[in-house]
Amino acid sequence: MAKKGQTYRWYSLELKLEAARLVNEEHMSIREVAKRLGIQIKSQVQVCNRKLKQLGMLGSYSRRGNCLDNACIESFFSHLKTEKIYLNEAANKAEVEQASE
Repeated sequence: MAKKGQTYRWYSLELKLEAARLVNEEHMSIREVAKRLGIQIKSQVQVCNRKLKQLGMLGSYSRRGNCLDNACIESFFSHLKTEKIYLNEAANKAEVEQASE
């Protein structure tokens, strides 16, 4: 419950996902993330990150207009990798793994 004169600030989903990405993938501290994104209360970053983990969610961190974050393109690259393995002869497992990256 808000104290008299206190207001709540709502943050966009994109900002919350970016905060979670910075904490989880770039291993930034909560304080650094809050400062970088302009979040006034660092506990907000912790709350968002905790909620995503509890729900088992893995957000898409790409931005609007990123054509690589799309089911059709992902399917295409999956097939491309599969065909690449069959077209190239590999001497051992390491070469197969390297070809599929």
